[in-house]
Amino acid sequence: MRVVILGAGFGGLELASRLSEDWGERIDVVLIDKSDSFVMGFSKLDVMFGRATADSVRHPYSAIVKPGVRFVKAEVRSIDPAARRVETDAGTFDADILVVALGADLDPAATPGLVEDGHEFYTNEGAFAVRDVLADFSGGRVVVGVTSTPFKCPPAPSETALMVHDFLADRGLGEKSDVSLVMPFGAPVPPSPEASRALLSAFEERGITWYPNRVVKELDPARHVVVMRDGEELPYDLFLGVPAHVVPQVVAESGMCRDGWIPVDSLTLETEYPGVYAIGDVTSVGTPKAGVFSEGQGAVVAEEISSQLRGDPQAGSYGGRGVCYTEFGRDGVGLVDVTFLQGERPTGAFTGPSHDFIEAKTEFGSSRITRWFGRDWS
Repeated sequence: MRVVILGAGFGGLELASRLSEDWGERIDVVLIDKSDSFVMGFSKLDVMFGRATADSVRHPYSAIVKPGVRFVKAEVRSIDPAARRVETDAGTFDADILVVALGADLDPAATPGLVEDGHEFYTNEGAFAVRDVLADFSGGRVVVGVTSTPFKCPPAPSETALMVHDFLADRGLGEKSDVSLVMPFGAPVPPSPEASRALLSAFEERGITWYPNRVVKELDPARHVVVMRDGEELPYDLFLGVPAHVVPQVVAESGMCRDGWIPVDSLTLETEYPGVYAIGDVTSVGTPKAGVFSEGQGAVVAEEISSQLRGDPQAGSYGGRGVCYTEFGRDGVGLVDVTFLQGERPTGAFTGPSHDFIEAKTEFGSSRITRWFGRDWS
């Protein structure tokens, strides 16, 4: 059986690793990604705030040496889900099982003024560039804002606001600076009231101004003003933005999308096309667009494929659970445990923040890199 996986993020890497562990050379797994390396999501913040260098958080896909798995660095040009055929700039790939895990693309240009006068921190390149921007910033009004929904890693804007505040305070710029956070939710982490209360308390302690249920519509570079969708304006000296998220163009052109994203069976992650699955941020499965959920979905699809190879109709089903380590700046790290089940209200528990979770967060990252790449965390 040939399994072609488009995208080597959390979901694609977990899926490829599990299939290799279960079947080795008895299965042909082709893992395709246009990038040459993987960066753990939370590592972007580590680089932004000087905790790590860009080189140290990149994990080259060339390091993947797993039985039955072949990595191909290529741009996907077209997807034919009915034929399970993929055209890339490295050739054509036909699949027995096709898995689309291409994530969400980011479009800073969709928000007027963001490219000209703001800084997005959700791409690797954007986050790494913000490190130098922060190093040169002499203090003032900082606005962290979300420009559209849905967006990846919902706690990240809150984490960034807290870390910006502490970063400026540690450099002696706290007295001449203030931080504001603009988010489209009524609570920082809606599924977990406890986590939201902890974050709101941390905002209050630091004097961070919280603007709930707001979305940034545009930036006015001439006046250095954020304009929200409700017309309210907020001045800034430094704007750090979460850009608009869109389905990759090649996925949109494949005909697989409905309402902007790929619909899937909420338990098996299979699309309306037989033998074609979709996992992670590219789907509308109902969970947040975050790596831990993509990882869980990759595990379910691996079990689906293995059950087919064994001739066993009993496969697992996706439970919608994800565990997220949330940065609280100098206060340490909190642990959010949330579950999203179709047709039910999301539930979530929270522990922390605590410095004890700093080591646990590091172990979370290192265990994945060891599992996916076969080498120790560096």
